[in-house]
This record gives sequence, C-alpha cells and structure tokens, in this order.
Amino acid sequence: MAAHHSINYIEIPVTDIATTKQFFAQVFGWEFVDYGPEYSSFTNAGIAGGFFVSEQGFDLAKGSPLLVLYSAQLEASMAKIEGAGAEITKAIFSFPGGRRFHFKDLNGNEFAVWSE
Repeated sequence: MAAHHSINYIEIPVTDIATTKQFFAQVFGWEFVDYGPEYSSFTNAGIAGGFFVSEQGFDLAKGSPLLVLYSAQLEASMAKIEGAGAEITKAIFSFPGGRRFHFKDLNGNEFAVWSE
C-alpha cells in the first residue's frame, strides 16, 4: 500500500521507447510492461514509473528535477552507462554525503548516480 502523500510513481518523457527500455534493462536491470506503443511502465527501479513518448526531455539547464539513482559500485556503473552509449556530463565528484556523476541517457534526459 502506498504511503499517504508520498511520491510513488514517476513518468519520464522519451523519444524512443524500445531504445530506452533496452538501455535501462542493460545498465540497471529494470523490467517493463508495455501499455501500447507509446507507454511502458518500469519496475525494479526503487520507485514505480513509466516512460511515455514525447519530443520533450529533461535536464537541469531547463530547471527540471534531477533523478538520482544509487550505486554500490560507482565506477562500475559509470563504465556500464558509457558502454551502453550514454553521455557522461559530469565526471565523478564529491559532495557532502558521498560521490556522484551525471549522465544523459539516449534521449538526452539527465540523471545522476551516487554512492557513499
């Protein structure tokens, strides 16, 4: 059961559902359920959500929220992301509480990955 007033689902705009699913399955192990050709929900991501087809994307320069994923092996995650064709936009850096890097997925959407 969802907790009252908690964030429990997020929808992410993408230009290509198939490529997006392949990337997130390969890099992060996410799983998908399709609801037609323009929407796919994802699980095994820490929060439930879905990808929907859109010409719009998100990044910090546009004032978008930053979606931050956790990794127990930061360098290995960065190598896997690069190997899958994503662009590292900020190399690993320290911040209070840990280290992180930013990347743009194959749609140009900006994410971060952090570790202690």
